[in-house]
Amino acid sequence: MYPKKFEDLIQAYSKLPGVGRKTAERYAFTTLNWDEEWINEFITSLSSIKDGIKRCKVCGNLSDGDKCEFCMNDTRNHNVICVVQSPKDIAAIESMQEYNGVYHVLNGLINIQKGILPENLNIQSLVKRINDDIEEVIIATDPTVEGETTALYITKLLDGRTKVTRLAHGIPMGGHLDYTDAHTLLKAFEGRK
Repeated sequence: MYPKKFEDLIQAYSKLPGVGRKTAERYAFTTLNWDEEWINEFITSLSSIKDGIKRCKVCGNLSDGDKCEFCMNDTRNHNVICVVQSPKDIAAIESMQEYNGVYHVLNGLINIQKGILPENLNIQSLVKRINDDIEEVIIATDPTVEGETTALYITKLLDGRTKVTRLAHGIPMGGHLDYTDAHTLLKAFEGRK
């Protein structure tokens, strides 16, 4: 129906999460109308992701270097660690402009049905971060079965080593942190237990 190169572009776009054939076609037609400078900028951005984006060696967040902006920031409270599923959740929490601790990114949640076990996640490095200086670990995983399972696992793992809290359930069950507004997140942080 379309030339092969155009069809290849549609196929590439359709590999993105939540993008079906029709949306991929729209993206491809939009790309076709970009000027050469815009296309080159897009290609450069895509190419630089693989080599330019790293994981922070301390927390697992996205970073340009060995440490992310939060782990390098001396004005943040390094005695409080907020555990999140993905870097997207950090952006959601930062939007409320109230949390001043650091983060730990799990890069997923425990999901036995999908074969995702604790050892597949960034949990052991969290355990290694816990020392006498850590005052609190705030677990901010999604309020889903997988999020609750992961939170319970981490809570038991850290039991007796430091104070562990969970965000209050102002966030609806089945909801996602990156879709939650700043006010709801703030209330969830205030009501954590």
